[in-house]
Amino acid sequence: MKGDHIYLRAFRPADAQAKLKLEKDNREFFEKFSMTRYPDFYTLMVQKEIIEIGNEQREEGREESFGIYKNEDDTLVGMITLFQIFRGPLQRAFLGYALDKNHNNKGYATEAVKLIVDYAFQKLQLHRIEAGVMPHNIPSMRVLEKAGFHKEGIAKSNVKINGKWEDHQVLAIINPKDDRNFF
Repeated sequence: MKGDHIYLRAFRPADAQAKLKLEKDNREFFEKFSMTRYPDFYTLMVQKEIIEIGNEQREEGREESFGIYKNEDDTLVGMITLFQIFRGPLQRAFLGYALDKNHNNKGYATEAVKLIVDYAFQKLQLHRIEAGVMPHNIPSMRVLEKAGFHKEGIAKSNVKINGKWEDHQVLAIINPKDDRNFF
């Protein structure tokens, strides 16, 4: 999936070193908003395993994980994932993403979210995509709103981050091709 400034590509085992570098370079930045990492998370072996598991889950239709790469030099600047993909009457997924702290405020995250939403609605035929954001993470909420997500409410004590249960603002987007009125 290619945008004006970035493109999304599924991770391959050969990407493990670049992914590890991204995670290590942004460890403190990402951990403010992420679930607690286990001790060996920041190793090449674990990053390879994460990529392998993600690819297995793609084959099973349960997850779609992509690297966010800059068009100009193919640098990995982030990650974006549709996870917990549900079929049947739900036809939905959750969205998560992380962008290198040195590449914030350039529109890359918004562009990546728009690309993955189009992919989810057109290729995967999903009905709904949901994301949760800690209420003080205003930049991430702005990214989602620019991509067409709307706020739905607060999920209390929703995710354990750094040993503390955190509230999350729930945002969602509905496939515009679904002609039912949900509001």
